[in-house]
Amino acid sequence: MKVAVYGKIFNENFNPAMEVFFTKLSGFDAEVFVYKSFMNFIHESLPQIDYNMKVFESALPENINFLFSIGGDGTFLEAASLVKGMDVPLVGINSGRLGFLAYIAMEEISSSLDELFEGKYSVEERTMLEMNSSDGKYSDFALNEIALQKFDSRMLSIHAYLNGELLNSYWADGLIIATPTGSTAYSLSVGGPIVVPGSKNFIMSPISPHTLAVRPVVVPDYHEIRLKVDARSNQFLVSADFKSMTVDASVEIFLKKAKEVVKTIKLNSHSFYSIIRSKLMWGIDRRN
Repeated sequence: MKVAVYGKIFNENFNPAMEVFFTKLSGFDAEVFVYKSFMNFIHESLPQIDYNMKVFESALPENINFLFSIGGDGTFLEAASLVKGMDVPLVGINSGRLGFLAYIAMEEISSSLDELFEGKYSVEERTMLEMNSSDGKYSDFALNEIALQKFDSRMLSIHAYLNGELLNSYWADGLIIATPTGSTAYSLSVGGPIVVPGSKNFIMSPISPHTLAVRPVVVPDYHEIRLKVDARSNQFLVSADFKSMTVDASVEIFLKKAKEVVKTIKLNSHSFYSIIRSKLMWGIDRRN
């Protein structure tokens, strides 16, 4: 068994959980590869751990069985870029607070690793968005969302076309196009719906629309989306998950379902519904 570990710095309160994590991996005789900068951090934070581990940098070693992401959902998205289109499933361990992608809590690490190495899991394929620009300068992928946003304090006018037909002209601070995975991220914060992974849809959610009648729209993911922007500042911002860029207002953005997917692990003891109930505290009475 070969596993890789990607992560960022974490609070010292998470140190005991990391000791449990590496001890469990050692108990399963796993060959462990750790992302270089994360390995340096672990050396400093947990000198008591036996470092019988190898290092990787820009690309994953061959024949990796799992990639572990240690951190929050932002770290998970970065780790996803390492396994895009590969047959390496991603496992998210949450070292922070809220995590829909990195859903394994610190107190669940031991039992979750037992499940994983006993084969009590399934693999989910998560849809990605592919982005290209009319000038050929911008090309990227996103697991959560692509967002167009205003460059300064002035609103944008965003003309959205589905398969060549005009859907709407949004006068707003921006527009989010999210995958089902991203429905619990930025899109949710602006009033977008929660969409179950595996649903073959994209969610188009405006950011602070000037017209109150404008609402998020769920569209089939076989549609190709074209976005044309009118911006008084002659520039706008485009973000693809954790990356962002400044784009000239004359440039059109094209979005479609990517051929590549990201594979993630769903443990048998967890489901999407149990995760959102827990993370969003549904059914919990906080009045007392």
